[in-house]
Amino acid sequence: MYKINTIEPLWWGLFGAGGFIAAFLLPVHMLVNGMLIPLGAAPQEAYSPQRLAALVSHPVVKLYLLALVSLPLFHWAHRFRYLLFDLGIHGGRTAIAFLCYGAAIVGTVVAAWTLVRV
Repeated sequence: MYKINTIEPLWWGLFGAGGFIAAFLLPVHMLVNGMLIPLGAAPQEAYSPQRLAALVSHPVVKLYLLALVSLPLFHWAHRFRYLLFDLGIHGGRTAIAFLCYGAAIVGTVVAAWTLVRV
């Protein structure tokens, strides 16, 4: 039986999921929260602090926000790791992977901790 001795498929899976989130969901959030709400295209009462606090307190919304924040971090980590390899930095492959994915993991933990406290 063939045994896989690497977790590289895990990083590629997180990379793909993060790319999807970054390409399809983040632009919508930036459009709504960065342009439509400030320009008054959305009703102000829909985005009152009380309503948003109630929305963010729902577990499904927390899970969605965690994915919205953490998966693009893993996409960045994987892309940045291979960018460094393409630039010719081949020494310290393990250290580079540890730093890149470690930063994504720390960002995910911070996002999860923040969402738990909300």
